[in-house]
Amino acid sequence: MKSNYSNVAQLKDLMTVPPMTAAQHAEVMRKRIAHRRMVEEARDLKKASGSQFDKR
Repeated sequence: MKSNYSNVAQLKDLMTVPPMTAAQHAEVMRKRIAHRRMVEEARDLKKASGSQFDKR
């Protein structure tokens, strides 16, 4: 489980840094979605292989 405090910054830093561009945001979201799909596929493969061994 991820820690809520793993990515912390000072309020002043957050308020003085310019916001993300649309392109940067899109790239972050693409990476996040790709990672989630990898995790879901791995979970599905693990479930499928586990149920395969249960049918003896």
